[in-house]
Amino acid sequence: MVKIEPFAVEQWMDTYETTPGVLNIAETCAASLSIADLAALAVPTVINGTTIIPPADPLSALATTRLTYGAIRGSSTLRQQVAALFDTGKDESVPTLPADNVVITQGAIAANYLLFYTLLGPGDHAICVYPTYQQLYDVPKSLGAEVSLWMLKKENQYVPDVTELNGLVQPNTKMIIINNPNNPTGAPIPRSVLEDIVRFAQQRGIIIVSDEVYLPLAHGGTLAPNPDEGESGIFAEVRESSPQPPAPPPSILTLGYDKVIATGSMSKAFALAGLRLGWVASRDPAIIKAILAARDYTTISVSQLDDGIARYALSDSVCESLLRRNIELARRNIRHLARFVGKWENKARVRCAWVPPTAGTTAFIQFSTVGDDGTVTPVNDAEFCLDVLKATQVMMVPGSRCFGQGNHFQGYVRIGYANETAVLVEALSKLDRYLENNIA
Repeated sequence: MVKIEPFAVEQWMDTYETTPGVLNIAETCAASLSIADLAALAVPTVINGTTIIPPADPLSALATTRLTYGAIRGSSTLRQQVAALFDTGKDESVPTLPADNVVITQGAIAANYLLFYTLLGPGDHAICVYPTYQQLYDVPKSLGAEVSLWMLKKENQYVPDVTELNGLVQPNTKMIIINNPNNPTGAPIPRSVLEDIVRFAQQRGIIIVSDEVYLPLAHGGTLAPNPDEGESGIFAEVRESSPQPPAPPPSILTLGYDKVIATGSMSKAFALAGLRLGWVASRDPAIIKAILAARDYTTISVSQLDDGIARYALSDSVCESLLRRNIELARRNIRHLARFVGKWENKARVRCAWVPPTAGTTAFIQFSTVGDDGTVTPVNDAEFCLDVLKATQVMMVPGSRCFGQGNHFQGYVRIGYANETAVLVEALSKLDRYLENNIA
């Protein structure tokens, strides 16, 4: 029997997200859309001089589709659309990714599992950033590989320190695993650091796996323009001399090294988690061939309905407005969260500390209490989250329980801030009152 650790964050979500009346700011997807919401985002487009009017309802185009298994790799149109996502930020010398180098899967979680199942086993070694989604290091362990954790540090803005790879790499290192932008910290990996990781791996023939489920949501955080204010708004005036938001990181597939793999999905940045549709893509045809051979033992194809709706969402008529909606939501909501953290950064009895995220949908915030002698002690994050849930119905994820194996990131909680603005505002208001009444 395969020995694998309990998946802490998924078990936490499964246990508590159905709490009656829950205000779920543990959720990591941009606020979910209905089919009708998606259709409302569609706009006519002009292709080769012809105006294309999108269907009023994406399901209407699927009404006559015979529900066979469908294309094993995913429809050719969807694979072309996914491949096109990797053109952004690509060097001119790097060729366009062929659609044949994309495989459609049941979400990014299936994509990650499939590539680990295919490429890692006993005798292999992998290096994985930490903290991150537990699947990225515990599935390789369950397959018999040895995994070294590459610790991300607050003082380095949770950006990986490439110099540390020299102390982590082993003769049998087969894979470096990154998560860009990072879950739970919301920190993107800058292009210069990605280039250093690629250079390190390329010199040793090591595969790089990049989980990029949050990548399209590089929103710039509080340094980015406020979607609620025009160019002449107060925020725009203030930031004339302020730092500019960091440039969005490119996909690992844009940097010219063949032995790289990127995974993504329609769930987080595209707000369509209910489709259960993701992908795995690589510039190395041999890697794709091996993944396809292993896939035959796991699943035949994704649902034709999911494939069809994903095609609609990634079409020229919808994709740009869909991502704009989600980026504006993240920009708006991160300001609410920043105001909350700012209030509690220097309180007498309770403190909040964070690195403000500039991408993705999650923030990693440490809550601590301050003693009479000035000693700062992180809260017991699991007990804190449960007590807040019981008292206020506000749901968060405990950092040490779900991202630190019980040993690291004491006092941290993960908050998902890209949900409906009204939900986030109400949750933060209740959390604020909880701190005032119970700790401060």
